[in-house]
Order: sequence, then structure tokens, then C-alpha cells
Amino acid sequence: MEDIKWLEVAVETTEADLEALTARLTMNGVTGLVIEDEADFKDFLEHNRQYWDYVDEDLLERMKGVCRIKFYVSDDADGQKQLQTWMAGIKKPYTTAVLGENDWAHSWQKYYKPMEVGERLYIVPEWMRDTPVPAGRTALYLNPGLTFGTGSHASTQLCLAGVERYTVPGAPVLDLGCGSGILSIAALRLGASRAVAVDIDPKAVGVAYENAALNGIGQDRYRALAGDILTDDGLAAELGETQYPLVLANIVADVIIPLSGKAGRFLKKGGTFLCSGIIDSRAGEVAAALARNGLTLLERWERKGWVALAARMD
Repeated sequence: MEDIKWLEVAVETTEADLEALTARLTMNGVTGLVIEDEADFKDFLEHNRQYWDYVDEDLLERMKGVCRIKFYVSDDADGQKQLQTWMAGIKKPYTTAVLGENDWAHSWQKYYKPMEVGERLYIVPEWMRDTPVPAGRTALYLNPGLTFGTGSHASTQLCLAGVERYTVPGAPVLDLGCGSGILSIAALRLGASRAVAVDIDPKAVGVAYENAALNGIGQDRYRALAGDILTDDGLAAELGETQYPLVLANIVADVIIPLSGKAGRFLKKGGTFLCSGIIDSRAGEVAAALARNGLTLLERWERKGWVALAARMD
């Protein structure tokens, strides 16, 4: 059976006209709308600053001056008729782009290829798991479609290199701000005995478990939890029942700084606190916080303006 073809219709507008245009399209029968608006984008960034230190300049540039509405119709005579009905009485300029049915879910896959990270890891998208693994490399299978960290970001690559260096074979690992679970799953693939992964986003729990399963890791060795150890004393106490030789935190400086004050609760004496997601201009602040909280800086790595730090609990 031939794939259905779809038209993505993008109607250009202004912030002042956005509400009226949305109402008119809805009245004309449009049932699903996608709104792309620079003002909303900037408002979202402003109210979620705690989750990042840096926003990609290319993304900011792409959103500059943008205010448009998108919707979809089938690319056939019926779709063209529906488009005319939906655009009746609307004088705004619009463009159309043809999408195949496969594009909806899978077109992004072409951007993900197997990738060597550090000296030992080989990150493989789950749909390419039959790809031969280079000699001396350990495969780490991930589903990039599950969002969160995929290993392509510089800060994640820095932290993965640290995981290679500081994972203690046969010992447990704690991953704070786990996202996709990539760091703790990598540690397990490199010989860690078990791992506990925590994230403030409940969706991360399912994602981490699914990525663990892709690597043949069951819940007897891997446990994922949703919560914030900075505010949830019960969760922090539960995690503190085990002393870990390696604690991971690939988050942002504003979270790592207060987290360093709690690291001693989870770290085994002589253990390593490995943190990343730090933009270079804030690395000094993080290093100072580590020192204040009894951690001795061991190593610093930098890549593309991002910094990772490894510190020892004395």
C-alpha cells in the first residue's frame, strides 16, 4: 500500500494577529494547530532558566521574528479542497511542504548514527543495533526518539569520558538528573554492579528503564526514581543509605552548586563526584562550591565551551 502523503501548511502572521487568526482557523474547521511564536519561545526560556545555562544561538536565530501557525492536510484532491475551506476569508500568506507518512515519526532518524565516545564507548541508535561494534569498544544502545540525552551533546560526551575513567567495576553508581539514563547505563555496561538513577521529570523514569532494557539491563540492577533530592529529604535519606564510589550529575551549574553540598551524603570516602553540563563561564563557581563542600578537584575537561569536573570526597 502506498504511503499517505501530507501537506504541512504554514500560515505567516504577527503576534498582534495571532489570536484572531487562531480563532478564524478553528471556526473554519481546523482541528489541530501548531503555533510557533518567538514571544512564547522567549517566555518559555525565561520561566525555565533553572534547567539550562545556555541556549543554542542557531535556535534563537531560527525563532527570531517567527509567528506562524501550522496545520496538516492530505496531499490529494480532498486535502486541497479542505485547505481551501480552512483558509476561506484568510488573506495571510502561507506555504506548503510535502511530508510522507514516514516523515511524521522517522525522518529524524537520519540525523543519528553510531558514534564513538571516549576510548571505549560506542553509542548506537536502537534501530541500528545490528551494526558491528569496533574492536575494543563497548556498545551502548539508545533510542534517541525518547528525547533527553542521546550522547551527541558536548557536555554528555565529556561526562561519558569521565564515566569511563571513574567507574569502579563491581561497585554501584548514583546518577542524579539522569534524563535518558545514558550515564548510569554506560557505567553498567562498563562494569558497575548496579545503578540508581534520579530525575525531577517523572517521564525520565520510563525512558531510563526502556534504554536500560535495550542494553539487556533489568530492574534487578537498575532502579529509576522521580524526585528532587534538593527539596525531598525523604528521598535524599533513602539514597543516602548506600555509599557510592561514583556519583554523576550532568545537569547545570545552578543545580550542581547546591547539590555539591549534599554529595557527601551519598559518596563513599575517596569516591568521585563527576559533574557536567557546566558552561565554561561558570566552571569557576562550581569548582569553588566543590572546594567549600569538602571535595578535592581531580580533573577538568572542556569541550566546545562546556566543562566537566571530577572531584574526590576526602
